[in-house]
Amino acid sequence: MSTTGISVAAAEFGRDMEQSFRTIEALIAQARQVGSELLVLPEACLGGYLPSLGGGTESEASRQRRLDSLPPALDLDGPELRRVRELAGDLVVTLGFCEADGKVRYNAAATLNGDGIFGSYRKVHQPLGENLCYSAGDTFAAFDTPVGRMGMQICYDKAFPEAARTLALDGAEIITSLSAWPTARTAQVESMENDRWKQRFDIYDRARATENQVVWVASNQAGTFGSLRFVCSAKIVGPGGEVLADTGTEPGLVSAKLDVQAELAAIRSGGMYNLRDRRPEVYGEVVEENRVTGSLLKEPAHA
Repeated sequence: MSTTGISVAAAEFGRDMEQSFRTIEALIAQARQVGSELLVLPEACLGGYLPSLGGGTESEASRQRRLDSLPPALDLDGPELRRVRELAGDLVVTLGFCEADGKVRYNAAATLNGDGIFGSYRKVHQPLGENLCYSAGDTFAAFDTPVGRMGMQICYDKAFPEAARTLALDGAEIITSLSAWPTARTAQVESMENDRWKQRFDIYDRARATENQVVWVASNQAGTFGSLRFVCSAKIVGPGGEVLADTGTEPGLVSAKLDVQAELAAIRSGGMYNLRDRRPEVYGEVVEENRVTGSLLKEPAHA
């Protein structure tokens, strides 16, 4: 049996880059202490997220304040990510940041260690005026890492089943979902546990893991930034939808050890063949039939 240690964080990150690096270093140390091989950090670790979400009826003054307070735009091969790679060493780390592509900005994520960057991603689905600050990505693709084949998505992406399914069909065994997911802007409640956006966050995490039979690792920001208050709720979900570790509504780092290959084989041969039994020919324009790979259509070996 070959187990993989996975850690995930709900942590606070703002505009202070040096503080961000100190927080990342501390979380890396905690993950190493518990023997993890993978650490998943939140969306917008390096430089923080947007101070508010707008669009629609947003005033011009509010819009301008947001545009004047954007996070720093970083290059994939720039000194900031190289510094994270040096801190990571042999630990695989997934983290979010604002990526620069010339003058264009993307809400982005990367998975890396001291040897290099294994994969990068630009957020596809944009909520509540985020498109006023970032351009949208257009690709979901899995990639190989020392801890297995992985896929990434960011925050609002988890609300779209097609996003996770595309990664699962590309062979992802572990999907990391990085967020700066806040509480609801209306109908606020006293206890964050009862917040409707927190409840949606949890529902999406378990549903995406279950319907794709993958290991799902969801990080989130903590604390507050601008007008946003984040729900924390970082968690690791097994391929059967079981929550293996969860920070709840508090900041922190949680971990789990599991044999990813064995867990996937067991759940995918347990009577529900979610990927094999798809019927893309009847789904119309929702899917492209040619994305279904032969390996996913084969009868899995029964445990």
